[in-house]
Amino acid sequence: MRYIFMLLVLFCFVMPAHAEQVFMTPQAYVQAQFDGATSKPKVIWLNKGLKATMAEILNHDYAGLRVRYWQGEGEQAFKTVWILNEIGKEKNITVGISINKQRIKEIKVLVFRESRGWEVKHDFFTRQFKQLFLSDENRLSKTIDSITGATLSVRAVEKLARIALLLDKEIQG
Repeated sequence: MRYIFMLLVLFCFVMPAHAEQVFMTPQAYVQAQFDGATSKPKVIWLNKGLKATMAEILNHDYAGLRVRYWQGEGEQAFKTVWILNEIGKEKNITVGISINKQRIKEIKVLVFRESRGWEVKHDFFTRQFKQLFLSDENRLSKTIDSITGATLSVRAVEKLARIALLLDKEIQG
């Protein structure tokens, strides 16, 4: 009984409440999107208008002045890949988003750092984003089904999808 109590104390108070879970590195995600080819990153500089729209979507200011992205060449010139971060409840969630012709091709949780809401990493959730686009009001073209107990993580992934589509729209003109 004493050992069980010690294990319980160890588990509840000593073990970290959350651990970083890396499902795929950002570099591996980018390479996978371009069939293993190494693509050089590009940068989009954020003007006042773009930063204001991003702040509306995020419900807070975007801290950076620029965002890195990768873009295909030739036949894949309309394909972009974005690696973005957003806070779920307390920690960043890193998401890879692939866009082709201003529609989401794939969205994948790359690194999850929260203690709850990890369900957003599963295909049953991320599949909902496939082929979505950004409406004139900067909303996703379809409502995303939430996950009980993962509301903040779901919102974070939705916001990142909207941001990626907004930035893609900006660079594609």
